[in-house]
Amino acid sequence: MDWDTIVVGAGQTGSPLAARLAEHGRRVLLVEREHVGGTCVNYGCTPTKTMVASARAAHVARGARRLGVNAGPVIVDFPAIVARKDAIVEQWRAGAERRLERAGANLTLVHGHGRFVAERTIEVDGERHSAPTIVLDVGARAAAPPLPGLDGVSWLDNARILQLRELPAHLVVLGGGFIGCEFAQMFRRFGAEVTVIDAAPHLLAREDPEVSTALEEVFRAEGIALELATRPQQVHRTAAGIALRLEDGREVSGSYLLVATGRRPNTDDLGCDAGGVRLDGRGYIVVDDRYRTSAQGVYAAGDVTGGPQFTHTAWDDHRLLFDLLVGSGTRGRSGRVIPSAVFTDPQVGRVGLSEREAREQGVTCEAATLPFGQVARAVEVDEPAGIMKVLVDPGSERILGAAIVGAEAGELIHVFAVLMQAGASARTIVDGEFAHPTFAEGLQTLVMQLERYRLS
Repeated sequence: MDWDTIVVGAGQTGSPLAARLAEHGRRVLLVEREHVGGTCVNYGCTPTKTMVASARAAHVARGARRLGVNAGPVIVDFPAIVARKDAIVEQWRAGAERRLERAGANLTLVHGHGRFVAERTIEVDGERHSAPTIVLDVGARAAAPPLPGLDGVSWLDNARILQLRELPAHLVVLGGGFIGCEFAQMFRRFGAEVTVIDAAPHLLAREDPEVSTALEEVFRAEGIALELATRPQQVHRTAAGIALRLEDGREVSGSYLLVATGRRPNTDDLGCDAGGVRLDGRGYIVVDDRYRTSAQGVYAAGDVTGGPQFTHTAWDDHRLLFDLLVGSGTRGRSGRVIPSAVFTDPQVGRVGLSEREAREQGVTCEAATLPFGQVARAVEVDEPAGIMKVLVDPGSERILGAAIVGAEAGELIHVFAVLMQAGASARTIVDGEFAHPTFAEGLQTLVMQLERYRLS
């Protein structure tokens, strides 16, 4: 059967894009081999942040005595936490399915594995479908590192760990990035012993050292063991689970191993050669600024393009690509200001350049930092851990980047992100009036650490 548009993958680009194109009058086939909603709803944001909330509740209850409240013994009901997570995932998944149903008769959803068999022709469960426009939103999955012995042990990725029904006695986390850090702290707060191993000298290796160090101090205070600047040489099974041998000969043993060392695109079984779709050396689909692949009429968006693998970026891809496909837009995928948030506690918010990246790129900047504990609100609510940092262009006074480690950092970072998107001066923050006592007024105090904005 022929269609106006075929969308492969019902993730955060594909699902809303298919619905909107159908509502715009196009006959759309949406192909999804598993669940609607993509990684975010099923294996990413929704389930992990739901469980992070449970972990934080346990942590706050344990520390309530510091605020003069005796909360009694804290009991973590891990099966109940998992059941709550599953229910919320189902709620969001059902909502995504209802959104597709509202798109009407122009949209057809089929479940099955889609792959190219010819140019602009997709086969799904033996049936061939063609369209002048095809959009690929097939996403990415956890990548296994070349670690000797890994094939011989049972290991977890970000999806499989969510299926556990019992709390690990000792979770070993290989990788100190976003995923590794969130799961490490979550399971520690549930009551597991946790060790994080990473070859980089700091967690969240992209960040400037003082930003990473602020989070590391919290992790160590909570009893998370950090083995940084070391690589595992081999992993093997033990009676209790697994053991990893480190470079110095020491072994780290645990009951479960979570591998969180990177992602790989879902293109190895997509038939890209048959479709004329070019891949880069890592298997990601090569696209230009307007999401066009090497194949005429074929577009790609979301994680499979190798850009920032965030839900909000993929969702924004759908907005831009929709406008381009219906002829009403001119904006491309480059030039966007893309914030990020790590939902550890304290959270880590980031936008723009780090100071190290600015130096590497030869970008002149002025930097200011402020301990989060100097914000009145942080002291009052007993959440002083963290640090804030901002980079400003000395000529234009525009914000080049910012990082926040602290309570609600994922919310606060948007103040800088929006100012950067608008091309506004940092003086906008200085001249603003911030409510007291709030976390946000600390951003003004931070910017005013720069010499040019200090009060005499």
